[in-house]
Amino acid sequence: MEGDDPMNRKRPLAILTALGAAVFLVFGLWSFLDPRSFFEQLAHFEPYNVHFLHDVGAFQVGIGATLAIALWRRTDAIFAALAGAGVGAAFHVAAHIRDHDLGGSVSDTVGLAVVAALLLTGAAWKLASERT
Repeated sequence: MEGDDPMNRKRPLAILTALGAAVFLVFGLWSFLDPRSFFEQLAHFEPYNVHFLHDVGAFQVGIGATLAIALWRRTDAIFAALAGAGVGAAFHVAAHIRDHDLGGSVSDTVGLAVVAALLLTGAAWKLASERT
C-alpha cells in the first residue's frame, strides 16, 4: 500500500510513547512524592494508605521510565526493560525505606534493593557492552 510506509508510522508512535511516558511519570511522581494530595484529588479509594500510594507511584514511575528509555534507545528492548524496571524497583526500595515505620521488614527492603541493583547493573552492563 502506498500510505503504509513504515517511516510514516514512526512519528505517531514516538509521540504516543512520549505522551505515555509523561503521563506515567507525572502521576507516578505525584503519587510517590505527595500521596495525600494524590489520594484526595485523584484516587480517593478508602482507606488512605500512604505506603500503597508510594508503591503505586514507584511502579508508575517504572512504567514511565521504561517508555522514556525505549524512546531514547529505540532498538534496544533489553536495555529499556532492564533500566526501566530498575528505576521502578529503585523507587520501590525508596518507598520501603521512607515507610519503614509503617511496617514491613528490613529483609523486604534488602531483597528489593538486591533486585533493583541487579536490574540496574544489567542495564549498565548492556550499555557498556555495546561501547566496547
